Amino acid sequence: MNLDRRTFVAAAAASPVLLGAPRAFAHLGRGPVLKVAVIGCGGRGTGAMFNAINAGKQSGCTIEVVALADLFEDRVSRANNALAENGFKQVSADRVFTGFDAYKSACATDCDICILATPPGFRAIHFKEATARGKHVFCEKPVAVDGPGVRSFIESAAQSRSKNLKVVAGTQRRHEQCYIEGVGRIAKGDIGRVIAGRVYWNMGSLWNVAPDAKKSDVENQVRNWLYHSWLSGDHIVEQHVHQLDIMQWVMGGHPELVRGVGGRQVRTDQSLYGHIFDHFGLEFQYSGDRFVFSMCRQQDGTDGKVEEMFHGTEGMARMHSGFSEIRGAKAWRFAGKQPD
Repeated sequence: MNLDRRTFVAAAAASPVLLGAPRAFAHLGRGPVLKVAVIGCGGRGTGAMFNAINAGKQSGCTIEVVALADLFEDRVSRANNALAENGFKQVSADRVFTGFDAYKSACATDCDICILATPPGFRAIHFKEATARGKHVFCEKPVAVDGPGVRSFIESAAQSRSKNLKVVAGTQRRHEQCYIEGVGRIAKGDIGRVIAGRVYWNMGSLWNVAPDAKKSDVENQVRNWLYHSWLSGDHIVEQHVHQLDIMQWVMGGHPELVRGVGGRQVRTDQSLYGHIFDHFGLEFQYSGDRFVFSMCRQQDGTDGKVEEMFHGTEGMARMHSGFSEIRGAKAWRFAGKQPD
């Protein structure tokens, strides 16, 4: 099955890990009804909202959207209208929140689960609030865009564990069966000792929102958040995080040293593309003279490549969404069932 990234992430959030097993929430005292607050009502948050509803149907849960929150009124209005257009109950006006503090109001409702889908720069702040309020969380990737955000998220995650709360992140490959089986075979030695890897997300350009002279600079940046590092972390963090996550999973730890280059060759119009790069190339050095080469690029008219490869003393592994294989003495190709 060819799974769309956005659909799969939301479906993962609504998987048995979080929504697909009502008994895991028996302590909430609500049986098979789970109440969801959506924080961040753009395309990602609205998509996750509907995927959660659909996944609930598949697993015997009733998913009730009880709160919507976004910085912008037009976003929450569209999400609420989408509920009605698809035959679902709209969220009442007193539970539709806007502004920078909207997330606090949403977390203060009687929701069981918070979907965190705002631009990543706000993620750690929102996760901290949801955790403090005792909410289970689906958190889009990346979880933060800078050192302070990462440290804050780690601290909140420890509190979440101490409260026995459930958290599912948007690093969707962790939920794909082809990756689970492929990485599992690497871990048990089917390609021998892993000595090197290559990971790629090379593609064309993405969306952008042109600035509106009637809006403030802050609003224009937030609406065009992908191109501002304080909001996205740059595309190496916002998008290439998927490959770097697999790299860490396979290599089993953190690198000792990173060398890299990057720049802006095509997206040079600051009014449209902020100040992020359009290409990176990095080498991650691990203990034991092992290394991984990483490349990510967002440039039209260039070769596309989104996959991960790892080389061992007895073979090599290649993986991408929906596919994994091992070449060598223990040759294997994934033929199982991907999640719906």
